[in-house]
Amino acid sequence: MPNAPPLTFASLKGGHGMVGDVTLAALARAGLLSELRYEPWARAQRKVANGRDQLIIPLSRTPEREPLYTWIAPIMPLERAFFSLDEPVQSFAEARQRYRRIGVGLGTAQVEILRSQGFSEQQIITHILGENPAHLLERGRIDAWFTGVPEALYIWPQHSTRRLQMSPVLASTHLYLACSKECDAQLVQKLRAAVQSVHDEGISKRLIELYLPQPLDAAP
Repeated sequence: MPNAPPLTFASLKGGHGMVGDVTLAALARAGLLSELRYEPWARAQRKVANGRDQLIIPLSRTPEREPLYTWIAPIMPLERAFFSLDEPVQSFAEARQRYRRIGVGLGTAQVEILRSQGFSEQQIITHILGENPAHLLERGRIDAWFTGVPEALYIWPQHSTRRLQMSPVLASTHLYLACSKECDAQLVQKLRAAVQSVHDEGISKRLIELYLPQPLDAAP
């Protein structure tokens, strides 16, 4: 897992984020011990895809990734939007016309989404998860930030008092608990049942809600 607050936290007293806590609850339900590893996101994906019986979160299920992993279970949906300091765009078409430089997390589904929507490589400015795209936006080094809504709403108030503008939600995928392509069938079955049980009992909903950031329209 990467350090991608509030979805996953590398170090947080009392928890490991929305997807992190739900996954750990499912592992406990399945009676499994786990060792958390924090690595750069692109490297983590390669390592798990090429490994055996290794788990990874929070992974969006996209066409490019589909054949590379064993998809165990969805943890939560992730909505994505453009964030900027000027009038928000209303569509991908408008964003293609207006934005010359768009900040996107390296190795995230956002890169694949923008490419599929016809954005050029020159428009897609990748940054390593854990770096601070909020500073890039505030300093004018990028025109907009395309990311998951919880991430932007969590990070921005920690670094700026300027008013952040958000486009409508323009894309959404589920974040999965996934495993290496070569993954033990019994492990997959056990974890799939465990994730479903924490969903059915409302545990995942409660854990996710603990980390929900304040919406923009609630900001002072």
